[in-house]
Amino acid sequence: MAGAPITSPLSDDAKQVVGTVLQDSLADYVDLSLTAKQWHWNVVGRNFREAHLHLDELVDLARTYTDEVAERAATLGVSPDGRAETVAKSSGLPTTEEGWRQVEDVNQAVVQTLETLIERMRERIAATDEPDPVTQDLLIAQTAKLEEAHWMWQAKTA
Repeated sequence: MAGAPITSPLSDDAKQVVGTVLQDSLADYVDLSLTAKQWHWNVVGRNFREAHLHLDELVDLARTYTDEVAERAATLGVSPDGRAETVAKSSGLPTTEEGWRQVEDVNQAVVQTLETLIERMRERIAATDEPDPVTQDLLIAQTAKLEEAHWMWQAKTA
């Protein structure tokens, strides 16, 4: 396609920085949604039902945020890339093992994964301060909800 079909209100430099932040966020969120679904299908043990349902809430959150960051990227003229190959190469989240997982093990894995994601999101918030406060605002709102989810999963393991 000759030329980008969507123009950006940002300078080229700002678009590059913000585009990278949004793409990295997209990869992490797609990974989180898939990993949480993997846990959802394979969790076993005491309090199975609660964990099973709580994991679906996490999947829904990740999918919502996936769409938000992808649409923000598109709005800025950056083509979002959520292909499995791209996500596998660029997600910064911890990997998970295959197979059945005990509820307690899954709870700990969720806490660790959310810790990693929150740390990465806070770096992205800092990176978007100057080039695009609108994107920064989106990331701040998402991170606040991720921190709330982190608290709730920690409370389950206390």
